[in-house]
Amino acid sequence: MQFVLGMLLTIAFSSFNNKFRRDDLPVVLKIILILILFSSCQKNKIEDNFILLPSVKKAEYNGKSSLFNSKSDFVFYSESNELPVLLSQTFNLKKGTASNHNLSFKIDNELDIADEGYHLNISKENIEIIAKDKAGLFYCFNSLNQLITDSNDQNINLPIVSIKDFPSLKYRSIHIDVKHHTEKKEYYFKLIDELASLKINGIIIEFEDKLGYEKRPIIAAPDSYSISWWKSLSDYANDRNIKISPLIQGLGHASFILKHDKYKGLRDVSDDDWAFNPLNPETYDVQFDLYKDAMEATPYGQFLHVGGDEVRVIDRDGKKGFELNLLWLNKVSEFAKQNNRTPIFWDDMYLKHGGVWMVTRNTKLTKAKVDSIWINNEKKLTEYLDDFPKNCIYMRWNYFYPWAEGNLKTIDWYKENNLKVMGATAGQTRWVLMPQDYSNIESIKSFSLTSVAKELDGLLLTLWDDDSPHFELYKRGIYAFAEYTWGGNDLSSKEFKSKFRHKFFSPSFNDEKFEFIDDLDKPVRDWANLFIKEKKHRNQITKTSLPLETHIVELPEINNPGAWNQKFDNKISIAKGHIKDLKIIIEKIDQQKTETIRGSYALEVYEQVAKLALFSYETFVAISNFDNGKNDLSSLLNKENEFVSIRNKFEEVYAKSRNIIKPDNYILDQDHHNHTANQTLNMDWQFIAEIKLFEKINLTYN
Repeated sequence: MQFVLGMLLTIAFSSFNNKFRRDDLPVVLKIILILILFSSCQKNKIEDNFILLPSVKKAEYNGKSSLFNSKSDFVFYSESNELPVLLSQTFNLKKGTASNHNLSFKIDNELDIADEGYHLNISKENIEIIAKDKAGLFYCFNSLNQLITDSNDQNINLPIVSIKDFPSLKYRSIHIDVKHHTEKKEYYFKLIDELASLKINGIIIEFEDKLGYEKRPIIAAPDSYSISWWKSLSDYANDRNIKISPLIQGLGHASFILKHDKYKGLRDVSDDDWAFNPLNPETYDVQFDLYKDAMEATPYGQFLHVGGDEVRVIDRDGKKGFELNLLWLNKVSEFAKQNNRTPIFWDDMYLKHGGVWMVTRNTKLTKAKVDSIWINNEKKLTEYLDDFPKNCIYMRWNYFYPWAEGNLKTIDWYKENNLKVMGATAGQTRWVLMPQDYSNIESIKSFSLTSVAKELDGLLLTLWDDDSPHFELYKRGIYAFAEYTWGGNDLSSKEFKSKFRHKFFSPSFNDEKFEFIDDLDKPVRDWANLFIKEKKHRNQITKTSLPLETHIVELPEINNPGAWNQKFDNKISIAKGHIKDLKIIIEKIDQQKTETIRGSYALEVYEQVAKLALFSYETFVAISNFDNGKNDLSSLLNKENEFVSIRNKFEEVYAKSRNIIKPDNYILDQDHHNHTANQTLNMDWQFIAEIKLFEKINLTYN
């Protein structure tokens, strides 16, 4: 190409010397321009074929190497360092000698790069790795693994490339909430490998009753996993540079403890299992025993997350709620210190006591207005500032509005007062069927970049189990979290989603036409309350004595045909639109299922989500047709048989990775949060609106 371009440039300049006709000049210049552009495309094409997620800090591509994608191509050598744990394509590297190898690596603690950083150089015939530390070596091999995977997927040689890379944020952790269900054991190990490949270095597991406590065995659920098993998972994660730390809910969210008769005497309010009495010494005896077991299960963890959110303890013994919160936090923080753990604490209650909570969530407030509110209320915080434990990390959680001026102000306040602060964003923002708000990518990106800019101690991605979506449905949010916390760049959501499809499914799916997850957002959102009366929610059904009357929509009156359609005209129109959209989505998923390289199980899960939503909308239209006389009653009644089939397939797919049935002797929590996933022993909670609808249909017409 360079030769051809040179010849054409020569011809072009010769044309001037030979006094070419003026009319010929534009033609020659156009040819030159086209060839320059083509040459540029050729130069960048190799780069376009290789996608790294998370993005690296610097990568200079310079053509193709002679190294192909076969595992037999790679022979490694190192004078002093052992190989890190290898994943996927790098798993079967062969060991060579000083004179017979094409891959060398070493750790250089003096390397001028941040911790966990590395240099990766692929030349025509060799691969050289230099890492700052063991973590950097592991991550470099992960980047190499991604390059080899792309090489293998597309049947092309590795690129000639020089990469310099390091994380933008030191602590990059996800939250795994197991309070309402556990995955099958093998799934957790596969998950660890996937998280490690994304350069995530922390996990905080919210155990609640899914840890087999030995000091307080009554609190352990019958289907909990033992301390020794969780330790084996911690060992596995540690080998892959992931430190697992525990979260044991403390002052509030304590239903998993206080629901038991043995511990009712520790309640802050006698008829409510939500919160502990912080003045009862036995409160700490119980909590510390649970902490000890949890730390034994997570021996490499740096942190002890003590919870503490969403609880207002009652004033007692002359002490205000704020004082009681601080009393508790100081006791558990001192325990953490004595056990060489850094305590982490959700910060919302202190901000509520201080009168500044709402400004963290209000995006309409200007910086000046936020500053004014802080000036008027800060004294409520500073009054107790000396009582804030200094060894604690205050976790500034904001799932929706991390860019709010009030959120930024709060972060700055912590830093100005020499308090440690870490952020928390969310992969789940609406409690229904699947993560909503397009995987919350914009909020994840915003809080990631804020955390980098403000040099926070780290960022946590919460993955709450309140409505217990399948973990595969969290993956896009997890990949986004990895991208922005490590890469620290301003990559657009559109660009990220393309990268995600490339890495998670196949390079052939990076085009926007293959996007279907975004398309599911609105149909799933509307599905939640499709059969529910106005101002009610499906999450309330199991806590309601007469749900058919109070929550499930009215049914057509046989003697008043057409009236139902009139009343629900808008919902019917929405249902018909979503039916059309969902059929297209299912077609896309079916196509990708046959062509994907990876992520086939995730596609199965998404398919079941789409089919359940489609069934519900089609049922709503079937009621409309019955009201209009287009279908007879038998057609409507037969929908229940179809529902049984839909449910069975849904549970079959979920059960490939998940334990979907709770033991018969499991005690459901009684808390006021109405966590849907903990309202039944089986998966009735997932289909509760549909179940109650068919109950009402049968009672009405049979």
